[in-house]
Amino acid sequence: MPKLDLADVPVRTGSIYPSPYAAQMAGRSSLRLGAAGGLTQFGVNLVTLEPGARSSLRHWHLNEDEFVMVTEGTLMLCEDGGESAMGPGDCAAFPAGVADGHCFVNRSEAVARFLVIGSRAPDEVATYSDVDLKVTMTEGKAKFTHRDGSPYVPPPDADTDRDSDRTPASYLQDSDTAVRGTGERK
Repeated sequence: MPKLDLADVPVRTGSIYPSPYAAQMAGRSSLRLGAAGGLTQFGVNLVTLEPGARSSLRHWHLNEDEFVMVTEGTLMLCEDGGESAMGPGDCAAFPAGVADGHCFVNRSEAVARFLVIGSRAPDEVATYSDVDLKVTMTEGKAKFTHRDGSPYVPPPDADTDRDSDRTPASYLQDSDTAVRGTGERK
């Protein structure tokens, strides 16, 4: 496959997180580089975080490894044990099954970018550390539930503009657009 032209890779924004969590991903965008190059065994995304933006809800993966390398700017890695500043060239690895939720937050005044590489397990569970939410990937579909497995229903005061016509059963998403912890497929 020839060299990828980043200008030809569509920019993805937004999140399929249910309300009210989707709105918390404002300022995040990504380029699905692995998909653009035809990769199927693992995903590679170049994620951009505007000042004040976050990569995802803090989460951990049951079956998927994840590796991150900061390429531009300064980010805070938020984990169970606290926060660590990360700059260009800094890396972090998140082995599958380690229940230490992580996310990245841009607290600087400049754009920050990082490369995220992750495996694509056919069946996956991502658990969100700070909210009562998990997503289960089965047969190419993502289903949001509470941690105990009960159906997720957005709170009555949630901003439901993007989800106003969705029922709890419709919190199933095709794997091509599905959350893989970070709010998008790797």
